[in-house]
Amino acid sequence: MSSVDQSGTFILGDRKVRRLGYGAMQLAGPGVFGPPKDHDAALAVLREAVAQGVNHIDTSDFYGPHVTHLLIREALAPYPGDLMIVTKIGARRGTDGSWLPAFSAEELTQAVHDNLRNLALDVLEVVNLRIMFDAHGPAEGSIEAPLTALAELQRQGLVRHIGLSNVTAAQVAEGRRICKIVCVQNQYNLAHQGDDALIDNLARDGIAYVPFFPLGGFNPLQSSTLSEVAARLDATPMQVALAWLLRRAPNILLIPGTSSVAHLRENLAAADLELSDDVVKELDSVAMAACG
Repeated sequence: MSSVDQSGTFILGDRKVRRLGYGAMQLAGPGVFGPPKDHDAALAVLREAVAQGVNHIDTSDFYGPHVTHLLIREALAPYPGDLMIVTKIGARRGTDGSWLPAFSAEELTQAVHDNLRNLALDVLEVVNLRIMFDAHGPAEGSIEAPLTALAELQRQGLVRHIGLSNVTAAQVAEGRRICKIVCVQNQYNLAHQGDDALIDNLARDGIAYVPFFPLGGFNPLQSSTLSEVAARLDATPMQVALAWLLRRAPNILLIPGTSSVAHLRENLAAADLELSDDVVKELDSVAMAACG
Protein backbone atom coordinates (compact mmCIF):
# COMPACT_ATOMS: atom_id res chain seq x y z
CA MET A 1 0.00 0.00 0.00
CA SER A 2 1.30 3.44 -0.88
CA SER A 3 2.66 5.70 1.83
CA VAL A 4 0.92 8.61 0.16
CA ASP A 5 -2.63 9.44 1.22
CA GLN A 6 -4.63 8.64 -1.90
CA SER A 7 -7.26 11.27 -1.03
CA GLY A 8 -4.64 14.01 -0.67
CA THR A 9 -4.68 15.24 -4.26
CA PHE A 10 -4.85 18.52 -6.13
CA ILE A 11 -5.24 19.49 -9.78
CA LEU A 12 -1.97 20.92 -11.08
CA GLY A 13 -2.51 22.28 -14.56
CA ASP A 14 -4.94 19.70 -15.87
CA ARG A 15 -3.58 16.67 -14.03
CA LYS A 16 -4.39 15.29 -10.59
CA VAL A 17 -1.27 14.91 -8.46
CA ARG A 18 -0.76 13.72 -4.93
CA ARG A 19 -0.01 16.59 -2.60
CA LEU A 20 3.14 14.98 -1.26
CA GLY A 21 5.64 14.79 -4.11
CA TYR A 22 9.41 14.71 -4.41
CA GLY A 23 12.05 17.35 -5.16
CA ALA A 24 15.15 16.17 -7.01
CA MET A 25 17.54 18.97 -6.03
CA GLN A 26 19.46 16.92 -3.44
CA LEU A 27 20.33 14.25 -5.99
CA ALA A 28 23.08 16.49 -7.38
CA GLY A 29 26.44 16.86 -5.68
CA PRO A 30 27.34 19.18 -2.77
CA GLY A 31 25.94 22.67 -3.25
CA VAL A 32 23.60 21.23 -5.92
CA PHE A 33 26.65 21.13 -8.20
CA GLY A 34 28.23 18.20 -9.98
CA PRO A 35 27.28 14.53 -9.93
CA PRO A 36 25.89 12.62 -6.93
CA LYS A 37 28.24 10.84 -4.58
CA ASP A 38 26.36 7.60 -5.26
CA HIS A 39 24.83 7.34 -8.73
CA ASP A 40 22.99 4.07 -8.08
CA ALA A 41 21.54 5.38 -4.80
CA ALA A 42 20.15 8.41 -6.64
CA LEU A 43 18.43 6.16 -9.17
CA ALA A 44 17.04 4.04 -6.33
CA VAL A 45 15.48 7.08 -4.63
CA LEU A 46 13.69 8.12 -7.82
CA ARG A 47 12.38 4.63 -8.47
CA GLU A 48 11.25 4.22 -4.87
CA ALA A 49 9.40 7.55 -4.96
CA VAL A 50 7.35 6.41 -7.95
CA ALA A 51 6.86 2.95 -6.41
CA GLN A 52 5.48 4.63 -3.28
CA GLY A 53 2.87 6.52 -5.31
CA VAL A 54 4.59 9.87 -5.93
CA ASN A 55 3.41 11.33 -9.24
CA HIS A 56 4.79 14.89 -8.93
CA ILE A 57 8.57 15.32 -9.26
CA ASP A 58 10.12 18.77 -9.14
CA THR A 59 13.46 19.32 -10.84
CA SER A 60 15.54 21.81 -12.82
CA ASP A 61 18.23 21.62 -15.46
CA PHE A 62 20.33 24.02 -13.38
CA TYR A 63 20.60 21.39 -10.63
CA GLY A 64 24.03 19.99 -11.35
CA PRO A 65 23.67 21.48 -13.97
CA HIS A 66 21.82 18.82 -16.01
CA VAL A 67 22.53 16.15 -13.38
CA THR A 68 19.04 15.62 -11.96
CA HIS A 69 17.35 15.60 -15.37
CA LEU A 70 19.69 12.91 -16.65
CA LEU A 71 19.16 10.85 -13.49
CA ILE A 72 15.38 11.15 -13.81
CA ARG A 73 15.54 10.03 -17.43
CA GLU A 74 17.80 7.08 -16.62
CA ALA A 75 15.73 5.97 -13.64
CA LEU A 76 12.19 6.48 -14.90
CA ALA A 77 11.96 6.72 -18.69
CA PRO A 78 9.73 5.64 -20.30
CA TYR A 79 7.73 7.58 -17.73
CA PRO A 80 4.56 6.34 -15.99
CA GLY A 81 1.46 7.82 -17.58
CA ASP A 82 0.40 9.69 -14.44
CA LEU A 83 3.84 11.14 -13.61
CA MET A 84 4.06 14.94 -13.76
CA ILE A 85 7.61 16.29 -14.02
CA VAL A 86 7.76 19.98 -13.14
CA THR A 87 10.90 21.87 -14.11
CA LYS A 88 12.05 25.47 -13.85
CA ILE A 89 14.12 27.85 -15.92
CA GLY A 90 15.47 31.37 -15.47
CA ALA A 91 18.86 30.66 -13.92
CA ARG A 92 22.17 29.09 -14.83
CA ARG A 93 25.23 27.96 -12.91
CA GLY A 94 28.60 29.60 -13.02
CA THR A 95 31.75 27.48 -13.28
CA ASP A 96 32.20 28.06 -9.54
CA GLY A 97 28.69 26.81 -8.77
CA SER A 98 27.19 30.28 -8.39
CA TRP A 99 23.52 30.92 -9.27
CA LEU A 100 23.16 33.45 -12.08
CA PRO A 101 20.15 35.00 -13.84
CA ALA A 102 19.32 33.59 -17.28
CA PHE A 103 15.95 34.91 -18.37
CA SER A 104 16.48 36.66 -21.67
CA ALA A 105 14.23 35.32 -24.44
CA GLU A 106 17.21 33.53 -25.99
CA GLU A 107 18.27 31.95 -22.71
CA LEU A 108 14.73 30.81 -21.91
CA THR A 109 14.30 29.30 -25.36
CA GLN A 110 17.59 27.43 -25.04
CA ALA A 111 16.62 26.26 -21.55
CA VAL A 112 13.33 24.81 -22.74
CA HIS A 113 15.07 22.90 -25.53
CA ASP A 114 17.75 21.67 -23.09
CA ASN A 115 15.02 20.48 -20.71
CA LEU A 116 13.21 18.62 -23.47
CA ARG A 117 16.41 16.91 -24.62
CA ASN A 118 17.73 16.00 -21.16
CA LEU A 119 14.40 14.65 -19.95
CA ALA A 120 13.65 12.97 -23.30
CA LEU A 121 10.25 14.65 -23.57
CA ASP A 122 8.33 16.15 -26.47
CA VAL A 123 6.58 18.70 -24.26
CA LEU A 124 7.25 20.00 -20.74
CA GLU A 125 4.17 19.56 -18.55
CA VAL A 126 4.86 22.50 -16.20
CA VAL A 127 7.68 25.04 -16.40
CA ASN A 128 8.24 27.42 -13.51
CA LEU A 129 9.86 30.72 -14.41
CA ARG A 130 12.30 31.48 -11.61
CA ILE A 131 12.74 35.22 -11.17
CA MET A 132 16.34 36.11 -10.36
CA PHE A 133 16.30 39.83 -9.63
CA ASP A 134 17.77 38.67 -6.29
CA ALA A 135 19.14 35.14 -5.95
CA HIS A 136 18.42 35.15 -2.22
CA GLY A 137 14.69 35.85 -2.35
CA PRO A 138 11.87 37.65 -4.16
CA ALA A 139 12.55 41.23 -5.26
CA GLU A 140 10.15 43.59 -7.01
CA GLY A 141 10.43 44.28 -10.73
CA SER A 142 8.41 43.63 -13.87
CA ILE A 143 8.38 40.04 -15.12
CA GLU A 144 6.56 40.88 -18.35
CA ALA A 145 9.48 40.33 -20.73
CA PRO A 146 10.62 36.87 -19.59
CA LEU A 147 7.09 35.62 -18.97
CA THR A 148 5.96 36.77 -22.41
CA ALA A 149 8.89 34.85 -23.90
CA LEU A 150 7.89 31.71 -21.98
CA ALA A 151 4.26 32.15 -23.00
CA GLU A 152 5.40 32.19 -26.64
CA LEU A 153 7.13 28.83 -26.12
CA GLN A 154 3.85 27.60 -24.65
CA ARG A 155 2.02 28.76 -27.79
CA GLN A 156 4.56 26.80 -29.84
CA GLY A 157 3.50 23.64 -28.00
CA LEU A 158 6.79 23.09 -26.15
CA VAL A 159 5.34 23.92 -22.73
CA ARG A 160 1.91 22.87 -21.49
CA HIS A 161 1.55 24.92 -18.30
CA ILE A 162 3.43 27.82 -16.67
CA GLY A 163 4.25 28.56 -13.05
CA LEU A 164 6.29 31.18 -11.19
CA SER A 165 9.08 30.84 -8.63
CA ASN A 166 10.79 33.26 -6.24
CA VAL A 167 8.15 35.94 -6.81
CA THR A 168 6.27 38.64 -4.93
CA ALA A 169 2.48 38.90 -4.76
CA ALA A 170 2.64 41.85 -7.19
CA GLN A 171 4.59 39.74 -9.68
CA VAL A 172 2.05 36.93 -9.39
CA ALA A 173 -0.72 39.43 -10.18
CA GLU A 174 1.27 40.77 -13.14
CA GLY A 175 1.95 37.26 -14.36
CA ARG A 176 -1.70 36.27 -14.24
CA ARG A 177 -2.52 39.19 -16.54
CA ILE A 178 -0.05 37.84 -19.11
CA CYS A 179 -0.91 34.12 -19.12
CA LYS A 180 -2.52 31.41 -17.03
CA ILE A 181 -0.42 30.57 -13.96
CA VAL A 182 -0.96 27.10 -12.48
CA CYS A 183 1.45 27.21 -9.53
CA VAL A 184 3.68 29.46 -7.45
CA GLN A 185 6.86 28.13 -5.85
CA ASN A 186 8.29 30.21 -3.00
CA GLN A 187 10.00 29.73 0.33
CA TYR A 188 7.47 29.02 3.06
CA ASN A 189 7.72 27.07 6.31
CA LEU A 190 6.90 27.21 10.01
CA ALA A 191 9.26 30.11 10.62
CA HIS A 192 8.86 31.88 7.28
CA GLN A 193 5.16 32.58 6.72
CA GLY A 194 5.33 35.78 4.71
CA ASP A 195 3.19 34.36 1.89
CA ASP A 196 0.12 33.66 4.05
CA ALA A 197 -2.16 36.05 2.18
CA LEU A 198 -0.84 34.92 -1.21
CA ILE A 199 -1.48 31.25 -0.36
CA ASP A 200 -5.08 32.00 0.58
CA ASN A 201 -5.65 34.08 -2.57
CA LEU A 202 -4.26 31.33 -4.78
CA ALA A 203 -6.34 28.70 -2.98
CA ARG A 204 -9.53 30.58 -3.82
CA ASP A 205 -8.61 30.44 -7.50
CA GLY A 206 -7.46 26.81 -7.52
CA ILE A 207 -3.79 27.65 -8.07
CA ALA A 208 -1.17 25.44 -6.43
CA TYR A 209 1.37 26.83 -3.98
CA VAL A 210 4.58 24.81 -3.70
CA PRO A 211 6.73 25.76 -0.70
CA PHE A 212 10.43 24.98 -0.78
CA PHE A 213 12.80 24.70 2.19
CA PRO A 214 10.19 23.21 4.61
CA LEU A 215 12.87 23.17 7.32
CA GLY A 216 14.76 26.29 6.29
CA GLY A 217 16.97 24.90 3.51
CA PHE A 218 20.52 26.20 3.58
CA ASN A 219 19.80 27.80 6.99
CA PRO A 220 17.98 25.02 8.86
CA LEU A 221 15.20 25.96 11.22
CA GLN A 222 16.12 25.52 14.88
CA SER A 223 12.94 25.20 16.93
CA SER A 224 12.59 23.61 20.34
CA THR A 225 8.81 23.71 19.88
CA LEU A 226 9.02 21.69 16.67
CA SER A 227 11.39 19.19 18.28
CA GLU A 228 9.15 18.80 21.34
CA VAL A 229 6.02 18.27 19.25
CA ALA A 230 7.82 15.72 17.10
CA ALA A 231 8.98 13.80 20.17
CA ARG A 232 5.44 13.72 21.60
CA LEU A 233 4.04 12.43 18.30
CA ASP A 234 6.85 9.88 17.85
CA ALA A 235 7.69 11.58 14.56
CA THR A 236 10.64 13.43 13.08
CA PRO A 237 10.73 17.25 12.99
CA MET A 238 10.63 17.03 9.17
CA GLN A 239 7.49 14.89 9.27
CA VAL A 240 5.77 17.36 11.59
CA ALA A 241 6.82 20.34 9.46
CA LEU A 242 5.46 18.63 6.34
CA ALA A 243 2.22 17.63 8.07
CA TRP A 244 1.75 21.24 9.23
CA LEU A 245 2.17 22.46 5.64
CA LEU A 246 -0.37 19.92 4.36
CA ARG A 247 -2.79 21.13 7.01
CA ARG A 248 -2.12 24.82 6.22
CA ALA A 249 -4.07 24.99 2.93
CA PRO A 250 -5.52 22.50 0.44
CA ASN A 251 -3.60 24.00 -2.49
CA ILE A 252 -0.18 23.39 -0.92
CA LEU A 253 1.86 20.75 -2.74
CA LEU A 254 5.03 19.48 -1.11
CA ILE A 255 8.29 18.51 -2.79
CA PRO A 256 10.67 17.47 0.02
CA GLY A 257 14.01 16.31 -1.31
CA THR A 258 16.44 13.67 -0.16
CA SER A 259 19.13 11.40 -1.54
CA SER A 260 18.22 8.55 0.83
CA VAL A 261 15.53 5.91 0.32
CA ALA A 262 15.00 5.63 4.08
CA HIS A 263 14.58 9.38 4.43
CA LEU A 264 12.24 9.42 1.43
CA ARG A 265 9.98 6.87 3.15
CA GLU A 266 10.02 8.94 6.34
CA ASN A 267 8.98 12.06 4.44
CA LEU A 268 6.14 10.31 2.61
CA ALA A 269 4.82 8.99 5.92
CA ALA A 270 4.06 12.60 6.89
CA ALA A 271 0.88 12.28 4.81
CA ASP A 272 -0.50 9.98 7.50
CA LEU A 273 0.47 12.18 10.45
CA GLU A 274 -2.56 13.84 12.02
CA LEU A 275 -2.12 17.10 13.91
CA SER A 276 -4.71 18.20 16.45
CA ASP A 277 -5.92 21.80 16.53
CA ASP A 278 -3.94 22.35 19.74
CA VAL A 279 -0.75 21.07 18.12
CA VAL A 280 -1.32 23.30 15.10
CA LYS A 281 -1.68 26.34 17.36
CA GLU A 282 1.50 25.37 19.16
CA LEU A 283 3.35 25.08 15.87
CA ASP A 284 1.92 28.35 14.59
CA SER A 285 3.79 30.06 17.42
CA VAL A 286 7.13 29.08 15.86
CA ALA A 287 6.78 31.89 13.33
CA MET A 288 6.08 34.45 16.04
CA ALA A 289 9.13 33.25 17.99
CA ALA A 290 11.31 33.48 14.86
CA CYS A 291 10.13 37.04 14.20
CA GLY A 292 10.51 38.00 17.81
